[in-house]
Amino acid sequence: MVFSIRESERRIVKTKFPREVKVMEHVWIPMSDGTKLAATIWLPIDAIENPVPAIIEYIPYRKNDFTKIRDSARHPYLAGHGYASIRVDIRGSGDSDGVLEDEYVKQEQDDALDLIDWLATQEWCTGSVGMFGKSWGGFNSLQVAAREHPNLKAIITLCSTDDRYADDVHYRGGNVLASDMLWWSSTMFAYNARPQDPEVVGESWRDNWIDRLENTPPLVEYWLKHQLRNDYWKHGSICEDYSKVKIPVFAVGGWQDGYTNAVFRLIENLPNAYSKGLVGPWAHEYPEVATPEPSIGFLQESLRWWDQWLKGEDTGVKEDPKLISYIQNSELPQVSYDTRPGKWVADDHWPSNDIQKETLYPSKNRLTDVAPEKNQMLVPSVQQHGFHHGVFCPFGEPGDLASDQRIENGYAVVYTSAPFETDKEILGHPIFHAEISANQVQALMAVRLCMKAPTGESTLISWGMLNLTHRNSHEHPELLQVDEKYRVSIQLDAIGQKIPKGHQLEIAVSPTYWPQAWPSPKEVTLTLHEGEYTALELPMRTPQAHDALIHFDIPEIAEVTETEIIRKENRTRHTTQDLINGVWKLEDFSDEGERLLLSNGIQYGSKNKNSYTIAANDPLSAKAECEWELTLSRENWQTKLITYSKMTCDETTFYLLNTLEAYENNEKVFEKTWTKDIPRNFV
Repeated sequence: MVFSIRESERRIVKTKFPREVKVMEHVWIPMSDGTKLAATIWLPIDAIENPVPAIIEYIPYRKNDFTKIRDSARHPYLAGHGYASIRVDIRGSGDSDGVLEDEYVKQEQDDALDLIDWLATQEWCTGSVGMFGKSWGGFNSLQVAAREHPNLKAIITLCSTDDRYADDVHYRGGNVLASDMLWWSSTMFAYNARPQDPEVVGESWRDNWIDRLENTPPLVEYWLKHQLRNDYWKHGSICEDYSKVKIPVFAVGGWQDGYTNAVFRLIENLPNAYSKGLVGPWAHEYPEVATPEPSIGFLQESLRWWDQWLKGEDTGVKEDPKLISYIQNSELPQVSYDTRPGKWVADDHWPSNDIQKETLYPSKNRLTDVAPEKNQMLVPSVQQHGFHHGVFCPFGEPGDLASDQRIENGYAVVYTSAPFETDKEILGHPIFHAEISANQVQALMAVRLCMKAPTGESTLISWGMLNLTHRNSHEHPELLQVDEKYRVSIQLDAIGQKIPKGHQLEIAVSPTYWPQAWPSPKEVTLTLHEGEYTALELPMRTPQAHDALIHFDIPEIAEVTETEIIRKENRTRHTTQDLINGVWKLEDFSDEGERLLLSNGIQYGSKNKNSYTIAANDPLSAKAECEWELTLSRENWQTKLITYSKMTCDETTFYLLNTLEAYENNEKVFEKTWTKDIPRNFV
C-alpha cells in the first residue's frame, strides 16, 4: 500500500488559491483525559479576522512521514479555499500519545468528540466542522457522525463500511477472509510499533516506543476470537442504527475497491435526504489521484459539498442525483488497468426506478431464461480454486486484479449463458439463489460472475460467498444436516458493467475459494439442485437521456511536497505448483520503496511479503504467512522493525504466531513472540 501521488497528464497542480495559507506543524490538541494528539493544521493566514469552518482527517498512518505526500496534495487545497484543514494522528499513532490497542475503539470516537470541541472554540473557527477520510478515516467519519456532535455538520466517507462484520478485511459471508485477516493484522502490527519522532516529542520518544513495542497487540488475536457477528463487530457498525447519522453523508467508492457495497446501503438507508453516493472505476484511493482513469476533480466536488453544508452556500449539491456511478465497458481480463472506458450515469433515487430484475436459471452447465426441469449437479472441493482472484482490496498496484478466469473455471462448476443479442447494462447487486445440500455439516459456497468474450477470455466482474452454517444468521449459526436441502441467497458485489452484444455471462460455483475463504474443516461436495429455486438475479439498468449530462472537472491538487527516491517501488506476484507433492502457493512481494522527505529530513521505507499455501485434497494444510520490514530514520537516528505472522489450523483450532523485532541504529533493542490457539467456531 503505497501512499503516493501518481503522475497524470490530466491533473492540474495548483500553487495559488483564493486565500493564502500557513501551515501549523506539530500542534498538540489536549484530550479530556490529558492525552495529547499530534496534528498539522493548514489555515488561511487571515482566519482570525475572517474565521473559517474546520475539516478533520483523523487516521493512524503518521502525518509526518507515511502520509505526508498525500496530505500535501489535499489539505493545502482545502485551506486555500477557506477552511482550516486538520490532519490528526489518532491516539497511539505517529507522534500522538499512547498505544493503539485496536481498530475503531470507543476511545477513538471519544477523542474525536474532544477534537471537535477544541476546534469549535478556536478563534479562527466558525464552529462548523466536517470530517472526511478514506478507509480508516472513512470508517471513523461515519462512526463519529453517529455520536451526533452538534458542531459536526457533514462528512465525506470514502472506501469505508457501515458494517464491520459484513464488509471489512476480517470476514466475508461469515467466512474468515484468509487473504486479508492476517495480512491486515500484520500490517497494523508493524505500523503501530513505529516510534514517535524525537525532534517532535523530545527524549520521551524512546520510553513511548518501548511501550508501543511491548503493548501493541497482534490484532488478529482479537478478530479471530470473534468469529460470529456479535457486539464486538456491532460496535462501530452504523447499520445497527442508521437513524443516528442525521447529517448529510457523501459516500464514495470504486468498482475495484473492497468496500463499494456500503455505498449502496448508505444511500438507501441514511435518513438525511441529501446524502449522496458516487462510484467510479477506481481502486482504494481518492478519486482525484486514483487508478484506473478516469480520475475526476474530486477536490472541487468536495468543496461544493463543504461550501453547502459548512458555509451555507447554495452550490447545487442538494439537487445532485442520489447516485452517480460509472458503467464500465467490456474489457478483456488484465491484472492491472490504466484506464477503464465507460460512461457516467445518474440515478435520482436508490433503489432506482430505472433498474429491472432479470433472471437466468442454471441448467446442465447453461444459463437459460426459463426455469428448467429438476436436476442435480455435484460440486466437489478443489482446494486450489481461487488463486487467480486477485487481491481483496486493490490499491491500484500492478498485479492487483483477477487474471483470465478460464484457469479458475476448471476448478468449479460453471454455467454459461447464450450470447447476448443486444447490449445490456448491469448496475447494482447480482444475487445467486440456490437450493443446495452438502455431504458435511460445515460448508461454504463461493460464486463468481464472469463475462466471457466471443474470443473465449473470461473476466471476473463480481463475486460473493456464504458460510452455509450462517445461512439464517451471522449471529446464531446452525450446522447443516447432511444431504438435507436448503435454500440460500448470496448477494454478489455491486457492479456497474456493460455486457456487449455477443458476450456471455458465466456463473461459477464451488465449496472452496482459497485464499479468499479459509477452507471448511473437511472436504465438501455440494449438490446444486437445479430448478425454479436456483437462479441468478441480475439488476439490469435502462439507459436514460440525462446520463449524458454527467461530467466532472479535470482533477486539481495542491503542490506535492518534495521527495528524493532512495529506492524504487517493486511488486512481484506469482503462484507455484509442486507437481510431486500437490502443494500450491501464492507469493506476493511488495517493496514499497524508500523516500527522503526534503521538508523534514525523514527517510522511510517498507517491504512486505505474503504467502498462502494449500495442498490438494487437504483443507487443513491451509497456511498464511506475512512478513514486514519497516525503516524510519533521519541523520543519526535510525530505526527498523521486522515482523513475522503465521496462521494455520486443524479441525478444531486456529494457531497464530506473531514475532516482532526492533532495531535502533542497527542494534536490536526489542524482541517478542506472541502465540495463540483459538477454537474454530462454525468456520
